[in-house]
Amino acid sequence: MKLLDLAQLLGGRVVGDGTLDVVRPVHPAEAESAADLALLMDKKLLPLLATTKARTAVVPEGAEIPEGALDGYVVIGRPRLAMAGITEAFEKPVHRDPGIHPMAVIAPDATLGREVSIGPFVVIGPGASVGDRTVILSHVSVGAGAQVGADCLFHPGARIGDRVVVGARVIIHHNASIGADGFSYVTPEPGSVESAKATGQVGATNKILRRINSLGAVVLGDDVEVGANASIDRGTISDTRIGRNTKVDSMVQIGHNVQVGENCLLCGLVGIAGSVKIGDRVVLAGQVGIGDNVTIGNDSVIAAKSGVGTDVPPRSVMFGIPAMPRDRAFSQIKSLARLKTLFADVAALKAKFKGGE
Repeated sequence: MKLLDLAQLLGGRVVGDGTLDVVRPVHPAEAESAADLALLMDKKLLPLLATTKARTAVVPEGAEIPEGALDGYVVIGRPRLAMAGITEAFEKPVHRDPGIHPMAVIAPDATLGREVSIGPFVVIGPGASVGDRTVILSHVSVGAGAQVGADCLFHPGARIGDRVVVGARVIIHHNASIGADGFSYVTPEPGSVESAKATGQVGATNKILRRINSLGAVVLGDDVEVGANASIDRGTISDTRIGRNTKVDSMVQIGHNVQVGENCLLCGLVGIAGSVKIGDRVVLAGQVGIGDNVTIGNDSVIAAKSGVGTDVPPRSVMFGIPAMPRDRAFSQIKSLARLKTLFADVAALKAKFKGGE
């Protein structure tokens, strides 16, 4: 790729020779030849120009490049956004063989679109459909009656349950589970949880746990991405739904009946209990836990390790256990940090008054 072509792709501007070829993007310390493209996205990396073998680079607006340090470079405005364009331009697609591998098992009444790639040990169940150009790598199972859209990519080991609906351009990573039964049980008589909620004490025991079956499915909107080992449970009656363009990180658990809006980010180890409603453009940072039947408003951001047990208004920034508005949480943390001094002052006052008796 020519440096000028890359600049046009990134919406940046070229300084120096735009006709130079760039072979691969690298950290400036890892450049092996003049054809490598040094990613100087952080100004803290600029001192590495003195030793890097790269002669081209991508640099942020305002970076001061010494004369002669590079033969050409691209100046960009938003480094993180530029990184998306760079990785797209130099993408290394996963290996896939065209057509259907002879060791795949396809139900006779399953429907496959044009130009699909089905790897070895894939199982596609009765009545399932797979859209055009979708790639299903090895050891993936697609359940009976599932519907998979066009241009999807399923990595090895992904599990798509019966009747699950997957939109177009969805990516599902290794060993993710879409459409397992929800975790839903009931005791014949009010049990320990109900008594604990009502009185704050355990006044009953759970002698029998009766299963509540999951009759619903899971619906993933277009352009959803689900990380490795994530789990999205099917609904009890209605479907669990993940909105368009939402990204689910690895090891995320989404319970039955959950409704997630569009363009959300659910980071690693997030746990969402049943029947939660999450609005559009919500961000749940790592290890956030959401209690059942909670509603989180549009555009809210929940900080890492927070525990949410009550509804969250739109555009809130929440933090803590239990989660509360960020400023209040930080104020409490500061107050806790002052307790040692406060206790010392109180002890000194007690000693002073005691000595004066």
